[in-house]
Amino acid sequence: MKRRPRDERPVVFRGTVVGPSELRQIRRVIASRPRQTRQDIARATCRLFGWRCDSGAWAVRASRELLVRLEQEGRIRLPAARRPQGRPRREALQLATRLLEPLRDGPWESRPGAALLVRPIGADELLGWRAYMERYHYLGDAAVVGETLRYAAFLDGELVALLGWGSASLHNGPRDRYLGWDTAAQRAHRHLVVNNVRFLMLVRQPHLASRVLAANLRRLSRDWQTTYGHPVVLAESFVDSSRFRGTCYRASNWRCVGETQGWAKHGHAYRFHGQPKSVWLYPLSRDFCQRLCALPALTTQETRMALDVERLPLAGAGGLFSVLGTVTDPRKRRGIRHQVRSVLAIAVCATLAGARSFIAIAEWAAEQSREVLLKLGSQRGQPPSERTVRRVLHAIDAEEVDRRTGAWVAQQVHLQGRALSIDGKTLRGSRDGAKPAVHLLSAIVHGSGTVVAQVAVGEKTNEIPRLQPLLAELDIKGGVVTADALHTQRETARYLVEDKDAHYVFTVKDNQPTLLDDIETLHLDAFPPSAHDER
Repeated sequence: MKRRPRDERPVVFRGTVVGPSELRQIRRVIASRPRQTRQDIARATCRLFGWRCDSGAWAVRASRELLVRLEQEGRIRLPAARRPQGRPRREALQLATRLLEPLRDGPWESRPGAALLVRPIGADELLGWRAYMERYHYLGDAAVVGETLRYAAFLDGELVALLGWGSASLHNGPRDRYLGWDTAAQRAHRHLVVNNVRFLMLVRQPHLASRVLAANLRRLSRDWQTTYGHPVVLAESFVDSSRFRGTCYRASNWRCVGETQGWAKHGHAYRFHGQPKSVWLYPLSRDFCQRLCALPALTTQETRMALDVERLPLAGAGGLFSVLGTVTDPRKRRGIRHQVRSVLAIAVCATLAGARSFIAIAEWAAEQSREVLLKLGSQRGQPPSERTVRRVLHAIDAEEVDRRTGAWVAQQVHLQGRALSIDGKTLRGSRDGAKPAVHLLSAIVHGSGTVVAQVAVGEKTNEIPRLQPLLAELDIKGGVVTADALHTQRETARYLVEDKDAHYVFTVKDNQPTLLDDIETLHLDAFPPSAHDER
């Protein structure tokens, strides 16, 4: 059988087979936009085929890489790039490298109990991060593929390590054999795997590398969720066995699952370099194997991003605008183009439509008609930019917004006579250095799972005194409140029955033996829990 030339073979991208018919559509998109940039053409191609990231945003970066690949193969012709892509200018990188402080020779000592902080770097720190990698890492600096996060580690405020994470490798034999997932599962869930592409220790101290790595792993999935709208459940890393033994990975409970065959990807091809690397894996979730090997969902991002704004109760008495309009605007009045209630309403609607990142929210707003934007409170019918959405959502008081929107949701579901569950959860991965993990106490409607209120539990208290502030603004008259044994308290029961005119169902355990004995000898048909006892 005669083999087709390479430039005629179809390419599978995000579930779409890019064949001759799809190439003709892409060529028409390019021809209809002769003056637009490659970024604009990539976004138009995403809209043509419905290519979205898991955050709900258009997969513009991946689409642009596909278009460049098709151009290199001679299938399409793109407009010239307006600026160089990838690494920064060599002169800028060399200047940043010369400004670096010389590193210490020999061991570095710190005081006992020194505080370790691992955090993502800021935009103004990117050039310095890359300069450190170019100067001190044996692989140098390189463009990280796909979704990326870069971190810096500080011990008592002094920089001690740098880490970089990127998208998982496309082909990893030891990892794939360990997971046992098929091609469909790989294509659907590979974004849940993250690759430790760089790890640079700037000082020498016993056990410091494993401490830095462990602190980074505790917050990695949460940061990925915040940045890209989805968590990660498995971390992978490649260790050159001829240089390193992977001691810090072993000390952090990583598992070595085998070695590669000595091939590396160069552009769109693979070359044999003859230097196998050991593959290390670390699960970030207990059910990582089930989540990665699960069958792909049949729903598409295009379906999830659909939302009928006309059906939402926005304007009028009791509408969402009346609630968001009471939120304090932290910005200065001068130069404001988008009211805070409009930005919040757009963010709420975009989130309901499936957007899970600031970019996805801004793209959802840009795709709406002028009439829809006017209905959402935009004075000029113009969508806010991604920077505006990010700046407003970072500046507002999150607790105030959560309290007001929770009360509004409670009005929509009519809590009178309904059953509520009180549950407290610690957010996994929310611990940040010396700052403890965030613990929330939530009120959840039985059956629907709707969260109508939640409050933070401080590190110097517990859930018991936070229950009354949680239910203070909720009308639960005639309803039933369920909670675990921690809330089986006399004052809590009195508050629910007398102040809120509600009922309760609490759990009693052996740590309250007197109450447990009374209940075992009590005729509940003669003395219901919410009634008053004459004794």
